[in-house]
Amino acid sequence: MLTDRQQEIIDTSLEIISTIGIQGLTIKNISKRIGISEPAIYRHYENKISILLAILDYFKSSGEQMFLKQVNSNDGPLRRIECIFDGHFEAFQRNPSLVSVIFSEEIFRNEPVLQEKIAEIMDRNSNVIKALVAEGQAKGEIKPEIESKYLTIMIIGSLRMMVKRWQMGDKSFNHREEVSHLFNTIRNLIEVR
Repeated sequence: MLTDRQQEIIDTSLEIISTIGIQGLTIKNISKRIGISEPAIYRHYENKISILLAILDYFKSSGEQMFLKQVNSNDGPLRRIECIFDGHFEAFQRNPSLVSVIFSEEIFRNEPVLQEKIAEIMDRNSNVIKALVAEGQAKGEIKPEIESKYLTIMIIGSLRMMVKRWQMGDKSFNHREEVSHLFNTIRNLIEVR
């Protein structure tokens, strides 16, 4: 459980990333925004990497709650995948700076601990989607002739492309409509008719 100050540091870090980019995330900038000394930041987090790890843990934990809800749902596999798809986009829309962290390959390239955390999150997400695809195939809801791992890549890759498009644009397009159209297209491609 995070302390109030740790949460404030994470929230401020996300705000900095959102307004001036990941390069602007420095201990100095965080301390200025909060109005405390740099050493006060170091009492809560060892360095910028530990702050980024805390942000990734925050994303991971909120994602796990969403996945757990869908895994335990009585809906069919395709509907559960759609809810996960929507849930991820909703999370990114509520906190756009998460996109800058999650999809910033350049900050992870030279930081093995961050690479490991992102790989862990990606593997978990892929495994849940792959299991739902396999379940849908076993139930005759999803085309069985395409390997579940490739359908999983297609689904996750589509979501990533949509999120990146939204991030690079003005974030004003109707995401509900766009995400709905995209998922309906995926459904038309993979659903057994």
